[in-house]
Amino acid sequence: VFTFPIPTYNIAKDFEFENKNYDKIFEMASKYGIPYFANFINSEMKPEDVRSMCCRLRIDNRLLQKRGGGLFGANPLTGSIGVVTINMPRLGFLSKTKEEFFEKLEKIMLLAKNSLEIKRKTLENLTEKGLYPYSKFYLRDIKKRFNQYWKNHFSTIGLIGMNECCLNFLGCTIGDKEGLKFAEEVLDFMRNKLVEFQEKTGNNYNLEATPAEGTSYRLARIDKKKFPEIIVANNEEVKKGAKPYYTNSTQLPVNFTDDIFEALKLQDGLQTKYTGGTTMHIFLGEKKPSVEAIKTLVKKICENFSLPYFTITPTFSICPVHGYIFGEHNYCPKCETNKKKTKCEVYSRIVGYLRPVDQWNEGKQEEFKQRKTFDKSLR
Repeated sequence: VFTFPIPTYNIAKDFEFENKNYDKIFEMASKYGIPYFANFINSEMKPEDVRSMCCRLRIDNRLLQKRGGGLFGANPLTGSIGVVTINMPRLGFLSKTKEEFFEKLEKIMLLAKNSLEIKRKTLENLTEKGLYPYSKFYLRDIKKRFNQYWKNHFSTIGLIGMNECCLNFLGCTIGDKEGLKFAEEVLDFMRNKLVEFQEKTGNNYNLEATPAEGTSYRLARIDKKKFPEIIVANNEEVKKGAKPYYTNSTQLPVNFTDDIFEALKLQDGLQTKYTGGTTMHIFLGEKKPSVEAIKTLVKKICENFSLPYFTITPTFSICPVHGYIFGEHNYCPKCETNKKKTKCEVYSRIVGYLRPVDQWNEGKQEEFKQRKTFDKSLR
């Protein structure tokens, strides 16, 4: 199983679900969880309007076309110059009122903007001097048009731990009515600020649900050390000695529900507010779903929800003797029938990509233990 590249399949209104040639895609999703699905059935955008990059970043080409940068084959020449992730739980913990919360958020966003503007200037300077010869050649037409190599690239601001922000600030989860409403308010505020940044700087900005494979653990660890009373995702387990972590972006807690449609209803409004990428992960457990079950689920999600991007994420194990085994098995069940104990490598999606669970950081390993799976939604 390769970590990268990650194939993305666009599901538009004319996608032929009944075409047997596409069954291999859904088989791959069922067995390994490799593909990402981009939902264009319930979207105002067309597949040509969006360019998906890495495991999370989605670029809206319409912004580039408005400025002329998307014409004459220039629209692939884009991406993000960098991401600044805002620590929402700390913000919630340190704020006493909504007014104070949004004042602090604005200050942090301005700091993020200044950081990204400095990085953009530094990148331009280093590219001009020849540090990135391949990028310099690749972006030469952008340079001719705008007199800047990185003009078509976005500055990205993301966030982490909105659920724990709600717990610290409001005393409820993001799955509660009050928490959900507040999360929507925060994302709207951030979107409006990014529009202001674009107008002031002339550079593209977008809002991303940061994957935070490492940040979710690192920031929780730092905060718990500095503010022992701060609430983290696994607060009760931390009291017993577990490593802390924060829930990704505005996602529900990983143990909130085992009903995928309940999760989708709560997440749909939030997921569509991101302009720079977000992903809904559908975790599977011990039962390997059929191709038809995966196909039906993908179709149902795309036809009934507006979220832009989602994955099917099974957990599977690799035995050095027998190879692939569906589900989480620390030791090979096939070897055990022959009275042998062979250790398996257990794979799942850490956030954006598949990795052996024992190679994840300690915080993410704690998250894996708490994940509820959506197997019953495939029956």
